[in-house]
Amino acid sequence: MSQFTVQPSFWKIFPDVKIAVITVHNLDNHDKGQVPPELLAEANDRVDDLIPNEPISANPLIHEWREAFKKFKTKKGARFAVENLLKRAKKGNPVRRIDPLVDIYNAISLRTGFPIGALDLNKIQGGISLEVAKGGEPFTAIGEDEEDPALPGEVIYRDDEGVTSRCWAWRDAKRVEATDDSTDILMYSECLKPEWRENHERAMTELTGNIEKYLGAVAKIQYVARNQPMVTYK
Repeated sequence: MSQFTVQPSFWKIFPDVKIAVITVHNLDNHDKGQVPPELLAEANDRVDDLIPNEPISANPLIHEWREAFKKFKTKKGARFAVENLLKRAKKGNPVRRIDPLVDIYNAISLRTGFPIGALDLNKIQGGISLEVAKGGEPFTAIGEDEEDPALPGEVIYRDDEGVTSRCWAWRDAKRVEATDDSTDILMYSECLKPEWRENHERAMTELTGNIEKYLGAVAKIQYVARNQPMVTYK
């Protein structure tokens, strides 16, 4: 059993955030035909329903997340995890298929705007903590070989060994990367505003339902908030 904990340093900046913590077990992430291609295709096609305005910063969803990212130290160019996907789809460059699990959660993110992080649960050392970095916590991004430690004041996810995600879920660590061979996954999705919570819970229910339906896995949702800052998972 491990714990997913949000530290007081985070709540001082974002007291109203609520986070879904999802565990996925017995995942089969190999068969590219498991997920209907239209699931992601339709999400790409409908992105204007979520962010109709130009420029992209004129959309309330993007504006709120950009304002949130101004409240802590970030890497240059860091945005909330879905902005780049939305921007690409809006410009007519659809988000492509990657693997079954990623396709499922990208489709949800494109349709709802909620960021979703996914780590290989079996690669996590100890539990997960969402906190404000002291600076220097080790991190090497997916696709990189050079270490790039966390900045002082940056919002990070970390385990006992180091940073697992930079700037919330903007970029994940290579060490805990979920791959085709991953069978157990820890996922998390942040809801920034209280008025978004109903839609967020609906999106998370759809996410776990699709994972179970198409990938033959078992998924469980728990939530953390300021009045319940820790959950136990396995």
